This record gives sequence, C-alpha cells and structure tokens, in this order.
Amino acid sequence: MTTLTEAPPPLSPPTPKERPPRRRGRWTPYLLLLPGLLWLVVFFALPMIYQASTSVQTGSLEEGYQVTWHFGTYWDALSAYWPQFLRSILYAGSATVLCLILGYPLAYLIAFRAGRWRNLIMILVIAPFFTSFLIRTLAWKTILADSSPVVGALDALHVLDVTAWLGWTSGDRVLATPMAVVCGLTYNFLPFMILPLYTSLERIDGRLHEAAGDLYAKPVTTFRKVTFPLSMPGVVSGTLLTFIPASGDYVNAELLGSTDTRMIGNVIQTQFLRVLDYPTAAALSFILMAAILFIITFYIRRSGTEDLV
Repeated sequence: MTTLTEAPPPLSPPTPKERPPRRRGRWTPYLLLLPGLLWLVVFFALPMIYQASTSVQTGSLEEGYQVTWHFGTYWDALSAYWPQFLRSILYAGSATVLCLILGYPLAYLIAFRAGRWRNLIMILVIAPFFTSFLIRTLAWKTILADSSPVVGALDALHVLDVTAWLGWTSGDRVLATPMAVVCGLTYNFLPFMILPLYTSLERIDGRLHEAAGDLYAKPVTTFRKVTFPLSMPGVVSGTLLTFIPASGDYVNAELLGSTDTRMIGNVIQTQFLRVLDYPTAAALSFILMAAILFIITFYIRRSGTEDLV
C-alpha cells in the first residue's frame, strides 16, 4: 500500500538584499533652525564676546583700548558700585512681589470669573504696551507729585507715615524716593506678570475645583491645595519675566528717583555714554548678568519647578 505525498513547492530564486530606504530630508530640521541660530549668533553671541573682550581691556578713549586681560576691573567695579547692585536687587525684588500680589487676583478673575468680559479685560491689560515706556514713566511723575490726589490720599490714610518709617519715602513726599521707583517698576512690568499667570490658570481643568468641593474642601483649601500648586509654572515664569528686566532698568530710577536711588542700570548707562569708561561698564554688565543667573538658578531650584518652566 503506497502513501501519496504532496510534491514540494518549487524553489524560488533568491531575491537580492533590499537596501534600506534612503533618508530624505535629514537636513531639513537644521535648515529650519538656521535663521534662529544666525539670529542668536549675530545679536547675542557676538555682542557677548565683544563685551567680554572690552571688560579686560585697558587704555583710554584718546589712546585706544587694548586687550591686556586685566581682570582687576571686575573687582574695582564691584568695590565701587556694590550699593547700586544691592539697591537694584532690592527694588526689582520688591516690584516683583508687588506685581505678584496685584497680578494674581486679576489673572484669577480673568481665567475663572470674567465670562464674556474676558477679552475686554485682556485688552485693558495689554493696552499699556501701545504707549511708549518713557511716556508711561513720565506720567507717574504727575501721579506721584506732591500736590496730586494720590499722595494726598496716602497722607490722609497715614500710609506715608509707615513708608517714611521704613525709609521708602521722605516725609510727605513720594516723588524722588525709593517708593516712587518701585511704583514705576511695578506698573511698567505688571503685564509681564499677569499674562503668564493667566495662561497657567486658564489651563487648569475646572472639574478639579468641583472635585475639591465634592470632597468638602473650603475655597481657601481648594486654592492652597489645587489652584496655586497647578499655577506654579505661571508664577515662576511671571516672576522671572518681571525680575530680570527690572534689575537692569534705569529709566524709572532716572525719572522717578534721585541720586540716592540710582540703580546699577543707571551706573552702566553713565559709564557707557557719559564717562566713556567702556571696560568698567562692560564689567558691571557681566557682574549683573552673573548675579541674575545665580538668583534665578537658586529660585527655580527652591521652587521645585525645574521641569515645569
């Protein structure tokens, strides 16, 4: 008895080894990054290198400056102008805290309570940007004048007595005092605080507030446990956007302050444009940048938002 078996299939000829598909457009991402990289090189890297070389030069404007690697300029500049550095950090920090105190409730209102008025309030927040920074600062000279209603109201409420005791005002006078400079900084940089806060608050899911209410959490507890922690990226971004430019500002101290309220920005501006001591001015700029970087790094690590900003 024989058993029938199926014939084996015919052998197919060996196929040639397939080549991997050619990578197309591998240079496209680099080409897209090229304009931004060129911008950073031309307007950031090269000026930084030039200023770094200027800070280690010696000489005079008449005889010319030469790179002699004189790093003693940094110590001389810091020894001579350390009060202005501390004053700049104090004024900028105070303005940042005031911007956070004033900006957070407004950002919260826009994000959760404004309703159909949201767009109008946002326009009002952005509206000051349509006016010159200089004009806005000059307007505060009128607002804080000795005979202005604002100063009269502060005097009637005995607020000036407290600020005079703190050393922020002089008697019944507000203009040409530290308080005037801080008020100008707070007003000019307040939108930089409100916009990041609003963006962060607007992303919070409203159902989280409902869940907190279902768990019998009070509004204060909901804000402390839910809203504020989730808005920390906006808080950090807003404080950085406010503190960094306020530290180097010189317009508010120049127009609203006096010789006793000069900030480091005023010193750098004077060294560059009046005294024409370019090495000292460049050294002061680098010291200010290093101080701001140190403060920012410490602040971000302490706030625990390294992966959020």
